[in-house]
Amino acid sequence: QVQVVESGGGLVKAGDSLRLSCAASGRTFSTILMGWFRQPPGKEREFIGAIRWSSGATFTADSAKGRFTFSRDNAKYTAYLHIATLKPEDTAVYYCAARQGDWREDWRQYQWYGQGTQVTVSS
Repeated sequence: QVQVVESGGGLVKAGDSLRLSCAASGRTFSTILMGWFRQPPGKEREFIGAIRWSSGATFTADSAKGRFTFSRDNAKYTAYLHIATLKPEDTAVYYCAARQGDWREDWRQYQWYGQGTQVTVSS
């Protein structure tokens, strides 16, 4: 069992940068993959990317390359999503999720989810 809690969202301006946090707890993380997703209003949840907890290796969705990066702090059991040059279309609820095993882009294949954090980008 893994618990994840997102934080760091809020109202920001276009052009700003933002770092979202995902605090994890509950079990050993050696085989855990932390994924990041977002769900814009009225749209499907979409994959942004993921980070392997043990190695720090990352995978970024093609649609997210260039502005979205990932990191983690092992000592704090926290994963981060860094978003540069925010745009109004980045407005969404952002989720982190954990799964045990290999890389997946389908949110339904992640076992543990947080409640999400709202990011609203004003123009």
